[in-house]
Amino acid sequence: MATTFKNFTSADIASTRTQLFEAIPITGTVISGTYSDLNIQNYAHQMFQSVYDYPYLSSSANHIFDIAAGFSSDSVLSSSSGTQNAKKINMYNQMSQILVGFDTGSNIRKFDQDGNYGTGSTINEAFFLSFARLLVKDEIKKGSFELKVLTGSANTSPTDVLTISDYGAVNEYRVNSPAGEYGILYTSSAAVDGTGVGLIYYQAGIAVLTASIFDGNFGPRTDTSTYTSSVGSYLTSGSITGSCDGLRNRIQNIQFNNTTELNSTVYFCRANHNEFNYSSNPTYVSESKIVVKNFATDPPLSYITTVGLYSADNELLAVAKVSEPLKKTIDSELTVRVRLDY
Repeated sequence: MATTFKNFTSADIASTRTQLFEAIPITGTVISGTYSDLNIQNYAHQMFQSVYDYPYLSSSANHIFDIAAGFSSDSVLSSSSGTQNAKKINMYNQMSQILVGFDTGSNIRKFDQDGNYGTGSTINEAFFLSFARLLVKDEIKKGSFELKVLTGSANTSPTDVLTISDYGAVNEYRVNSPAGEYGILYTSSAAVDGTGVGLIYYQAGIAVLTASIFDGNFGPRTDTSTYTSSVGSYLTSGSITGSCDGLRNRIQNIQFNNTTELNSTVYFCRANHNEFNYSSNPTYVSESKIVVKNFATDPPLSYITTVGLYSADNELLAVAKVSEPLKKTIDSELTVRVRLDY
């Protein structure tokens, strides 16, 4: 138990923040083939499906991400009497409330392709990829997200690979979301000044893709009211999980860097030349003699092995051990750097 305490000054305490990054590759074979869909978990409600890295009944399985699909209430598809119509609208509204929020009239905002609400094109029909916290950690690193999807005319033999990424997001990201920071997804770096094809929410770990990027079974629209092929019928006549299967089977690769943020407080514990040269340890003396002194005329000295951090009322809060005892004498000064991570 310490008998001598020394107070910290503001010059003795510093705060730092360190970011650690980890590359996360997710191959399309795991998502849509390696385990013959045994790693895909569907639910009775059919609102979304979960993807695992192993068959999901295995104790070794880790949840990777969830997939869902939906459209807004004023989408050209919302008036249909298709399968799960209400659930698809509810899914879109739920994701919009969380990621986009409400306008001043308490109306749910729609996803905006350029992030400038009210001035750009909106995403009325969307796919949602919600990545597990196990992979995202604190957030997805800006500018690192890349998704490659197959966009050919047939679901079984797609011909074109479309690379979607948050190009330029390191310096051009948005902060007007209740879920944190987000970036615009583009099909190439040359398209950054144009219209995006989706949004990536970094802290939430959610990617939103407009359904219009697909052709064939996920066909693109030629105007604001009609589709050139069967994407409309596919999103309306099929279940949400059926639409998720269609997207999942077209994912060739997903990769991004996650971010782990370490916040640290560094305490500089300073022992001046005339401080901490004695010890209160009972083994420090024997028969009233300091055992570390060879002669009575030798100056006092001690060996520092532990640093204790105490509260204002002298309650021990943290203990730091040095790698080897540090010799302390009246003609030396020591500074022990203690770092607390949280």
